[in-house]
Amino acid sequence: MTNASQNTSDARPKAAATVIPVTPFQQNCLLLWDEGSRRAVVFDPGGDVPTILSAIEQSGVTVEQIWLTHGHIDHVGGAAELRDALEVPIVGPHVADKFLLDHVVESGAGFGMTGVRNFTPDRWLDEGDTVSLGDMTFEILHCPGHSPGSVAFFNRDMRFAHVGDVLFNGSVGRTDLPGGSHATLIRSITDKLLPLGDDVQFICGHGPGSTFGHERQTNPFLT
Repeated sequence: MTNASQNTSDARPKAAATVIPVTPFQQNCLLLWDEGSRRAVVFDPGGDVPTILSAIEQSGVTVEQIWLTHGHIDHVGGAAELRDALEVPIVGPHVADKFLLDHVVESGAGFGMTGVRNFTPDRWLDEGDTVSLGDMTFEILHCPGHSPGSVAFFNRDMRFAHVGDVLFNGSVGRTDLPGGSHATLIRSITDKLLPLGDDVQFICGHGPGSTFGHERQTNPFLT
C-alpha cells in the first residue's frame, strides 16, 4: 500500500490518497479523502473488499460514495459488496457500460472470481457532470474506447485526474474487449485528456501514474 498527497495553496482543497492494489490484476483501487472533513470516496473497488475496508479503517476516514471509472470486472468486482458494507451509493460509470455491470457474475466466473454481484449504480455519469467530495469538485469526461462507458474524473484546482484504464504511464488501455475501439480511445485521450494541460497529474487503473505532459511527449501510442 502506498500513500500519496495532493497539497496546494491554503486557498485550495487539500486531499490525501491511498492506493490499494486489489485482485490478481493488481488494480489500483484508490481511497481519496478531503483532509479537512476526513470524508472520502473509493474509486474502483475491484475486489479484496476486506483489504479495502482495512485501509479505510487505518486511514480514519468516512467513506461517502463509491466512484467507478468503467465497468470491467477488475474495477467493479467488489462494488456491490462494498456498497452494502458501507451503506453508500455507487456513482458512475457512463450508462454505456450497463451491459458490463449486468454481467459481472458471468465475467468474474471467467477469471475465477467468486462472490461478485451484478448491480446498477445509484447514479450514471455523463460528459459535463460533476461530483463532489468535501470542498473538492471533479468534472466528468466521457472517454470511450477502452470500454464504451469509461469516464475520467478531473479536479481543476488540484490539477489532478483519475483516468481509469483510458491512459497509462507509457501505454493506453486495451481495446480488444467488447465495445472497445482503438481509434475512439486515442480520440478520447487527444481530444479530452491532453488539452487539460501538461501539468495535470493522473492516477490510472494499473501501475504508476504520470502527467499528461509526460505522456504527450513520450508515450509511444501518442507520439
